Amino acid sequence: MKSVALYTLGCKVNQYETDAMMELFRQGGYEIRSFNEPADIYVINTCAVTNVADRKSRQMLHRAKKKNKESLVVAVGCYVQAAKEILEEDVYVDLIIGNNKKKDIVEIVNHYLEVNSGEDNIINIRHASQYEALRISQTSEHTRAYIKIQDGCNQFCSYCIIPYTRGRVRSRAAKDVINEVQNLVSNGYKEIVLTGIHISSYGIDFQNKEYNFILLIEHLSRIDGLGRIRLGSLEPRIITEAFVKRLVAIPQICPHFHLSLQSGCDETLKRMNRRYDTKDYEMRCNILRKYFDNPAISTDVIVGFPGETDKEFEMTKAYLKQIGFAGIHVFAYSKRAGTKAAELKEQVAAASKRERSRELLEIAKKLKENYFRQYLNKTVEVLIEETIELDGIIYNMGHSREYIKVVLGYAPGRLNTVVSGRIKHKIHEDLVFCESIH
Repeated sequence: MKSVALYTLGCKVNQYETDAMMELFRQGGYEIRSFNEPADIYVINTCAVTNVADRKSRQMLHRAKKKNKESLVVAVGCYVQAAKEILEEDVYVDLIIGNNKKKDIVEIVNHYLEVNSGEDNIINIRHASQYEALRISQTSEHTRAYIKIQDGCNQFCSYCIIPYTRGRVRSRAAKDVINEVQNLVSNGYKEIVLTGIHISSYGIDFQNKEYNFILLIEHLSRIDGLGRIRLGSLEPRIITEAFVKRLVAIPQICPHFHLSLQSGCDETLKRMNRRYDTKDYEMRCNILRKYFDNPAISTDVIVGFPGETDKEFEMTKAYLKQIGFAGIHVFAYSKRAGTKAAELKEQVAAASKRERSRELLEIAKKLKENYFRQYLNKTVEVLIEETIELDGIIYNMGHSREYIKVVLGYAPGRLNTVVSGRIKHKIHEDLVFCESIH
């Protein structure tokens, strides 16, 4: 029996696809091993969102070959789409498979092993019109399952390579999503996270327009035994009164919303080709806060975008504090060949990007602390995900519906159950202690 080890870089979509490929290999008679173990085949699901992601993808491919010089090293995913020529010349990589070909990975690998050579397994992703049929019955997590509902993006933000590596929007058939979630719930999963490259666009490519994003969520909420529905990153413009009124009526919806921002300066947003301004974005946040009680609103911010002046950066800092985010992911702008932003003049120096990142991370830390304080002595529902040990003490650990990461005093038999607790104090930078309520 041949053995295979898989490794994921990048987003939750990639993690979902790795889980799906793992199932395909298992069904194909392969033994699944940890990436740290010797294996006959190594599959690296690559990422290309930044230069750092490119470098990590290459590093992991090279590390795999060094683990076993006789192994078959397979590169799949976004970096493959973006850097086909580079990987074709890389002596550490034996086989490359692009996006929308992951469903065929076992057949492609089997063919390679038979004839000791591979065919061209990279399609022109821009012409792809069908959703790639991948599915899972279990995940690398035990309580929460990420569900991929669509692929591709039509936005073409000026800094982003993803529309070129993932193609245009392709939505998954609603019945397939519903069936997969039903299966996962029957296998014990309590929480699902709807994910994709641009989930807010779910259904726009359907000819009959029978399904859209909110309809899909409503149908999923009717599945018996499903305790939580969490939404992945959202396009701000999907947040309307009509949308949120329907959302708040769904009891399983977690009040945790990730609205991608990227900049708190209107001029920078224009250069980024983001299709909203700061006033519009704030209005969307206010709608969420009108209907949900103190929801966790998190975001992404890019620092050092071409042309970002000190004044523009100061505007972003002030805006982040004004909105009062519960969490902020900070990224330094990464020049991506083939994007419009790569051609812009006034590229910001690396040292400035590092300093601006540091400043925003400090703001993010304080805002996260402020959000936590609002829940002191309040009762939250915690889905217990694992048992951990801190300073010699064993705890149950999980997340609240607001995605606050908490620990409770250990009790056996709690894994994958929901426990009510009262938030008391921080015990670690990212952990708060919750007192169980019996």
